[in-house]
Amino acid sequence: MTVLNRPTTVHLVSLGCARNDVDSEELAARLELGGFELVADPADADAVMVNTCGFVESAKKDSIDTLLAAADLKGEGRTQAVVAVGCLAERYGTELADALPEADAVLGFDDYVDVADRLQTIVAGGKHISHIPRDRRSLLPLAPRERAASAGSVVTPGHAMITPTGGVADLPSGIAPASGPRVLRRRLNTSPWAPLKLASGCDRRCSFCAIPAFRGAYLSRPPAEVLAEARWLADSGVKEVLLVSENSSSYGKDLGDLRLLEKLLPELAAVDGLERVRVTYLQPAETRPGLIEVIAQTPGVVPYFDLSFQHASGSVLRRMRRFGDRESFLGLIDQVRTQVPNAGIRSNVIVGFPGETDDDVEVLADFLTRARLDAIGVFGYSDEEGTEAVGLDGHLPPEEIEERRAALADLADELVAQRAEERIGSVLTVLVDEVGLVDEIENEAGSRVAAGRAEHQGPEVDGVTLLDAAGLTIGDLVEVTVVDTDGVDLRATAQRHPAVVAG
Repeated sequence: MTVLNRPTTVHLVSLGCARNDVDSEELAARLELGGFELVADPADADAVMVNTCGFVESAKKDSIDTLLAAADLKGEGRTQAVVAVGCLAERYGTELADALPEADAVLGFDDYVDVADRLQTIVAGGKHISHIPRDRRSLLPLAPRERAASAGSVVTPGHAMITPTGGVADLPSGIAPASGPRVLRRRLNTSPWAPLKLASGCDRRCSFCAIPAFRGAYLSRPPAEVLAEARWLADSGVKEVLLVSENSSSYGKDLGDLRLLEKLLPELAAVDGLERVRVTYLQPAETRPGLIEVIAQTPGVVPYFDLSFQHASGSVLRRMRRFGDRESFLGLIDQVRTQVPNAGIRSNVIVGFPGETDDDVEVLADFLTRARLDAIGVFGYSDEEGTEAVGLDGHLPPEEIEERRAALADLADELVAQRAEERIGSVLTVLVDEVGLVDEIENEAGSRVAAGRAEHQGPEVDGVTLLDAAGLTIGDLVEVTVVDTDGVDLRATAQRHPAVVAG
């Protein structure tokens, strides 16, 4: 076995969604507390840990490709071990380990508590026996209100805490709040925004989705933990928190209060140093009038609605085991815009679902045209093993699914560009995420450009607002007037110095 006479270094790669990013930062904290040194360059790492995504085929392929690329480093220098963690690892366990011998280990969620010890053993040449996957919904009681008593016995990524009796007297700077509930997390970047996990798991049974089986039953984090982490993030320089979960509109149901999110949002918005609170992953069928009102009217909570419509044809939605239809969804959008006419609304849709007809596609296209959404993700259906949809009749040929997806994607691009054009002349507040001469944000004159996000633009998925960077730094909030568009992106001019807006 290899014995190292220097600190063991590890490079973390985080793939997939913002929820996975939170889990990666928990792993980073656990590894650092276990004696590892985190490094930004994989070539400087004794071990590369890839936090994988296991949601759809394209994400799985990306995860496998990343693991293989990391494995190539083992023959070139310092790297001695490549380890898979995350959703793909949890979902497939021994099957992934057998199919991917290039990875030195596949760790499941239950390994997270001892991840530093596991990794030290692997780097030293030891072997890890991968887990046999199980349905993690069975680990918590079926009744949501009975789950809190059992929550401590189930490893739930992104919910880790250090208690005063946990054997850790002093934490390195940058890990967890200094007092109160001690959330185990190490930030891996200095972005002015950060994801904040509200809950994990899902109780819904959408026929196309495998997530509940490997993420488990729905489990809310107590409000005190969420608030403590928000304060720590604000102290770390974060200006905007992105509330994430598999279903944020269910927050609190297992804590005995389905209106808990409405109560928590004003408290989060009042956290000193935070300028914005953004809610994501809302289920249309659970988006209550009271929740709409709180999101729309609470200062500091941006009027942004990430609504998971998935389709608009009632018959397709029933086969998906979801609720709603075109008219009910348009009615929900009207409720939002009655409160805030210029609210940001985004969604994802799936085309080519088994049994989908040409008429169903027309219904979806008509809905998207009438809805005037700010951002639309269009995905072609693909079978996910272990889901009910695999066994449904009416599967469409892959080439027909792709034809429908491409047509709807072209329509979506046109519609969101039109929606962006409607914002020309409006005054918005932009959080600056990036400043420089990066190709993606360089203007025609080659001067420094700031890329930021207005209230209706969520991080990484909804486009950006570009403006001259003169006098601006990352993290500034600046009032702008929209003067032009480029597809979903906006171009704007600053109206006020950021100190005026932030003050």
